[in-house]
Amino acid sequence: MDNRDQVRDFLISRRAKITPERAGLPAGTRRRVKGLRRSEVAALADVSVEYYGKLERGNLAGGSPGILEAVARALQLDDAERAHLLHLAQAAEGSDALTRPRQRPGRQTPLHRSLQWTLDAITAGPAYVSNGRLDVLAANQLARAFFSDVYATGDPQPPNLVRYQFLDPAARRFYLDWELMADVTVDVLRTEAGRDPRDKDLHDLVGELSTRSDAFRTRWGAHNVRRPGTGTKRFHHPVVGDLTLAFETLAMTAEPGLTLVIYSAEPGTASEENLWLLDSWAASPDVSSSTRPLSAG
Repeated sequence: MDNRDQVRDFLISRRAKITPERAGLPAGTRRRVKGLRRSEVAALADVSVEYYGKLERGNLAGGSPGILEAVARALQLDDAERAHLLHLAQAAEGSDALTRPRQRPGRQTPLHRSLQWTLDAITAGPAYVSNGRLDVLAANQLARAFFSDVYATGDPQPPNLVRYQFLDPAARRFYLDWELMADVTVDVLRTEAGRDPRDKDLHDLVGELSTRSDAFRTRWGAHNVRRPGTGTKRFHHPVVGDLTLAFETLAMTAEPGLTLVIYSAEPGTASEENLWLLDSWAASPDVSSSTRPLSAG
């Protein structure tokens, strides 16, 4: 799949973020571009203007690791952005076959039964498995109750957290820091798009959301990337109220391309008490049947 447009837009967007002052260059008074000029990036990377122009037109194929690192330094890329540039270069070369996630054969392929057992063994907090598109493929009882609005749609496909966040009005009540969480979600999705440019379902999801959500389309166009990791998020659950939860994101070595996410509350806090209440609510027969686990690939 040709990723030249993605490469071009990413490099242009990074160049626009670096001011001459930040790069240690004189600002001048007659600048017509936002951020650095191509010639300035080329000089900082110690490559010719013509060669950098070729890279910025999307032609990363043939770029050596040394040149890519020099460009990354010139553009002051962080670790996530450096990794994204490398993935874009690998895709351009066609050399990413071993680094991109293994494609699962069919969208409804069941996951290993032991994975659901493992999730069910996690009882103190919501835990779920998602793919790079943020489809929820498996979840424990507490996660299904936690994402009750996501499951309530009755969609036969795996629930998708990005579609929920940008298309369901309930999401703006659920995520107390909706603007920040929207930034994070799109950044993670953009990272996945660079890592696996052949994912047609991801392209279809981006196309749908870009058409239906101005908030998504604006963020997608920013070309920001980040790696999923750890942190704290604030939520307002419709049943138990406010929750401040820490989260850990773990790559699954046995299932390339899938991620395990676990939420937990600080011991002794109101959030921990609310998780206990949510667990009790989740155990009720009506809730358990309406948020039953899904098997999908």
